[in-house]
Amino acid sequence: MTLETRMMRHGAALNDDKRDAGLMTPGDVKRVDDIKYGPARENVLDVYYPKNGNEPYPVIISVHGGGWVYGDKERYQYYCMDLAKRGFAVVNFTYRLAPESKYPAQMEDVVSVFEWVFEKAGEYKFDLGNLFAVGDSAGAHLLSLYCAKYAEKGRLPKAVALNCGVYDMEAAFKANRSMKDLMKDLLPGKGTAEEIAEINPLNFIKENFPPCFVMTATDDFLKPQAPLLTTKLDSLGVSYKYKLYSDEETPLGHVFHLDIRSRSGKLCNDEECEFFKGFIN
Repeated sequence: MTLETRMMRHGAALNDDKRDAGLMTPGDVKRVDDIKYGPARENVLDVYYPKNGNEPYPVIISVHGGGWVYGDKERYQYYCMDLAKRGFAVVNFTYRLAPESKYPAQMEDVVSVFEWVFEKAGEYKFDLGNLFAVGDSAGAHLLSLYCAKYAEKGRLPKAVALNCGVYDMEAAFKANRSMKDLMKDLLPGKGTAEEIAEINPLNFIKENFPPCFVMTATDDFLKPQAPLLTTKLDSLGVSYKYKLYSDEETPLGHVFHLDIRSRSGKLCNDEECEFFKGFIN
C-alpha cells in the first residue's frame, strides 16, 4: 500500500467524520440496510425511499468516491438519503477497494449492482424506466466508464450526474503524482500505459452515452477534467448540462455537494435531481 493511499484513508475519514457529525436518518425517509448483492464481504447495499413517494419509484444508483481506495455506503448514507427526500429510491452500495482488491474488482461490483437493480426491481419497487445514477470523484470515473464500456444493452441509466470526477485518466496520470501512486495500488501492473488506456472513459464514450449533469467547483483539484469530458460529449452530440459552482463566502472544493447542510450542497443536489426529473416519463 502506497503512502498516498494511507494518507487518503486517514485524511478523508477525519473530514467525513467532521462533515457528518450529528446527522441522523431523516424522519421522511425509510431505509432497508445491508442487502447482499454479490459474494464478496464488501458486496452490501442500502436502499432509501421517500416516505411520501409513489410506487414504483424512480431510482438513483450512487457510486461513491474515494480515490478507488477509500469509502463505503456508511460514508454516503446521509447524502444518499438526502437525495431520496427529493422523490427517488436511492441505491447506496459498498464496492471492493484497492489495494486489497485490484481493478477490475471495482467495476465488477458496479456491474453487479446494476444487475441487482434490474433483477430485484419488482421486490424493491424500482421503476426501471426511470433509472438514473450519480458518481463523484473516483465514483464518477467508474460510472462514466460503466456507461461507456461495460453497460449491457438496456441497462444504461436514463441520465447521470458526474461530480468532480476524473475522465481523462491519461491526462491525470501525467499531471498528478498522487494519481500515479493511486494507480500503483489500483492496477495489477501498477499503471502501465496499456492499463491507463483501458480505464480511460474518454477512449470509449460513444453517441449512446446518457445525458449528463457535469459539475465541478472553483477549488476542486479535478476541475480541469470537466471540460475534457464536455469537449468529448460535444464532439459526439451527447446532451449535457455543465455547472461550475462557486460561493463568494466559502470556497467550494472537491465533492462539496456531499455536505448536505451547506447552502451550495443543497443547491447542487436540488439541481441534479431536477435535471433527472426532466427525463421522467
